[in-house]
Parts: sequence; C-alpha cells; structure tokens
Amino acid sequence: MIELTIPDSDAMEAFGARLAPLLRAGDVVLLNGELGAGKTTMTRGLGAALGARGAITSPTFVLAREHPTALGVPLVHVDAYRLGTAIELDDLDLDWDHAIVVVEWGAGKVEGLVDSWLSIDIQRPQGTPIGSTTEPTAEQLAAEEPRRLTIEGVGGRGQELEARLLATG
Repeated sequence: MIELTIPDSDAMEAFGARLAPLLRAGDVVLLNGELGAGKTTMTRGLGAALGARGAITSPTFVLAREHPTALGVPLVHVDAYRLGTAIELDDLDLDWDHAIVVVEWGAGKVEGLVDSWLSIDIQRPQGTPIGSTTEPTAEQLAAEEPRRLTIEGVGGRGQELEARLLATG
C-alpha cells in the first residue's frame, strides 16, 4: 500500500500524468473519493499524458466516455456513481481488455468484472469521509487543500502497477 499527500489540484493532475506511462491496454484504475476529491482532475492529468483527444470531464450523466489516445489504446473514463451494481456497470459493455479504464465511484462494482485493478482512495482532510451520503458545501468543493491518496494494487497486474508506481518515487 502506498500513501501520498497531494497538495493541490495541479499536483493531482501531475500525479495522473506520472501514472499514465505505467498503464497499458487491459489496466483498470478505480478512483474512490467524495464529490470534489479530485478523481476527474487526476484523470485529466492521466489523459493529457496519454495524448487523449477531447476534454476530460466528469462523465456523470453519460456514464462513460471513450477518448482515443496517442498510444492507440483508448482511455475509457467511467462514472459509476449512478450505477447500483456490478451488473449495471457490466451492461455498459466496456472493452476492459483493449482499453485503459478509469472508473470513478466503482468500489463494490468492478470486483466481479475484472481480475485486477489499481485502487486509489482520495481523502480530503476538511471534506466528508469516503462513502458519506452528505453533500459537501460549495466552500468545501472550492477549497484547495491537500488530498491523501491511499493506493493499493489488487490482483496480479494491480500489484505490479503498485510496485512500479512505488519505484518511480
């Protein structure tokens, strides 16, 4: 398990960019954290480093967006917030094997669909805890405060990604 402190949104994008070169087709990154924690910001940095086409924005209402990348491997950005089960996530018919898939709010949903993933939990010290049903205030969402990341690889490839990320410092 890796624990990091990310001081602001620029550093969150930079972390996504740091993660990008470690990823390949078939990799799944699971992002957990409250509203405004920085999940989409991290994905934006990852997408920029991959040379993804199109704006990386939260896919809350469309559920999933596919972005072609300079690698020739699409980046699929999923927001599973409005999905209740793994079955609903599976119904999106994502190409898990041939894309880099980033799933926001996917805890408890990706586990039955893939064998391994890199799980990144993002906590805001002044925000609400992960899993809270309380909406953060506008002031909490706008605050530039450090985030605490807990990163854990699950399954063979997830553990390999964790080790490679640790090795990059």
